[in-house]
Amino acid sequence: MSDDAASKPFPWADQWPEITDARVRAAFARVPRTAFIAPELERYAGQDAPLPIGEGQTISQPFVVALMVQMLALQPGARVLEVGTGSGYETAILCEMTRVADEPAGAAVYSIERYPSLAERSAQALAAQGYAPHLRVGDGAAGWPEAAPFDAIIVSAAAAHVPRPLCEQLADGGRMVLPVGEHEGDQDLWIVSKSHGRLHFERNGGVRFVPLVSPVLDDPAQWAEEF
Repeated sequence: MSDDAASKPFPWADQWPEITDARVRAAFARVPRTAFIAPELERYAGQDAPLPIGEGQTISQPFVVALMVQMLALQPGARVLEVGTGSGYETAILCEMTRVADEPAGAAVYSIERYPSLAERSAQALAAQGYAPHLRVGDGAAGWPEAAPFDAIIVSAAAAHVPRPLCEQLADGGRMVLPVGEHEGDQDLWIVSKSHGRLHFERNGGVRFVPLVSPVLDDPAQWAEEF
């Protein structure tokens, strides 16, 4: 791909027939991926592929991010929890999707990152682009209880089991999208929806993510029973 193509914020427009939500496509058109990766990798920003961001983590393939965000069916003002801030790129997309006039972009977005070094860099990148989500360093599988309930939860690393705390923090009528599976084994993308207090699970094809690391996943009592 040429440098000109890589510099465009949304060079994959014609390659994503599966992304039918015009608001998702518009959000990707507004967020430059180059702002969230190291300068030496900018030439690869236009590739629809994951890229390293340090600490053994990656900025996810843009198509997968778009697919997961589309599955959330976000509306302006929706309260969103993101597990795994990473580079901040997906966070910026969530800020765009939930943006409300006369409020800071990101006012309804809460994002947790496990690695302080990534959290610091993503905070700087987001601020430089004018986004102001709520950010914290911590255990993503434990969620953000004091900010719950959330209309949507998106998990950017593969959990071996669905964390119960995240299910409990999902609002009734809300949706959670997360990859589930062992790091070296099969992983699938799941939508977890909640209706009248009950959870419903829908599988949506195979994916490949870095593992979600958390003490929550080591305790069977903290796994969602319905899964």
